[in-house]
Amino acid sequence: MDNLILKQLLTEYDSKRTHKLIDLENRKKMLAETSKEYYNLEKELQQLSLSSIKNILSLSTEEKEKKISELQNKANNISIEKAKLLKKLNLPQNYLSPNFDCELCEDTGYVNGSLCSCIKQKLYNIEYNKSNIASIDSENFEHFNFNLYSDNCDSSYNSQYSPRQNIKKIVDISKKFIENFDSPLEKNLMFIGQTGLGKTFLSNCIAKELLDKGKTVLYQTAPVMLDGIIQEKFNNNVENTMNHILNVDLLIIDDLGTESMNNMKYTELFTIINSRILNQNSKITKTIISSNLTIKEIFELYSETIGSRIVGHYNICRFFGEDIRLKK
Repeated sequence: MDNLILKQLLTEYDSKRTHKLIDLENRKKMLAETSKEYYNLEKELQQLSLSSIKNILSLSTEEKEKKISELQNKANNISIEKAKLLKKLNLPQNYLSPNFDCELCEDTGYVNGSLCSCIKQKLYNIEYNKSNIASIDSENFEHFNFNLYSDNCDSSYNSQYSPRQNIKKIVDISKKFIENFDSPLEKNLMFIGQTGLGKTFLSNCIAKELLDKGKTVLYQTAPVMLDGIIQEKFNNNVENTMNHILNVDLLIIDDLGTESMNNMKYTELFTIINSRILNQNSKITKTIISSNLTIKEIFELYSETIGSRIVGHYNICRFFGEDIRLKK
């Protein structure tokens, strides 16, 4: 992880958070100036806070607990009155709350002393993903068009299903994968089939859904990923990259089989696939691999060691049909 990039991101987060809080204070000020009812509620809350500081210090432990409970009830009642007032004024219920981009870390970049998933994802996008998931705003389930797939069965596909029936089954499997992502029983996904059949599009659909759920996603083509690992290994700097690859929530490896393979790359690929299956450090991680290779070709190219891991721990989804890119 580039410390300079992280420092720049944290500076941006700090600036963003400051602006959000200033914006909140401006909204409160405007409301206090235009609504006497809100002004009185705010004044009552301030007096309640001041009285609690003055009165609680001199009380016994038992009296303190009773007084704190009493003050909390009063504060809750004021909050209820504020909510009623906002509704009366046709203002959203979050009008008196800061509109943080990330509710989890409240735009600080940290949760319980660790980097939040939102800033981790920004780092992955800058350092690894680059343009790979730049199109997820358009490549998502909302824009998935089943009509691009033929509804005609063809014996050349070696399937009882038409391409449209087949892709619907694969989309159902993908949605189940998203729904059960945190279950150790849910298998990884292997998309196989020729180019132009929607493997990358569907990978982006899944990535979008999981990003919206606060998961981190690292998307790399097999050649770029393995070449990068080997290059950093020669530079004695591989630990950071490998750590991200092994621990990101969802790793998408695209174009498996297009890399120039050697013993070093084979070892790294096996480590990645095997380690993520084992879910190290009690952390659930999932992987999607897409390839133009058949399962038979995967066994021949990568040997039984990797092939058996994929067959045993991945749902194999075979894409077939005509090139849908020609129909768009």
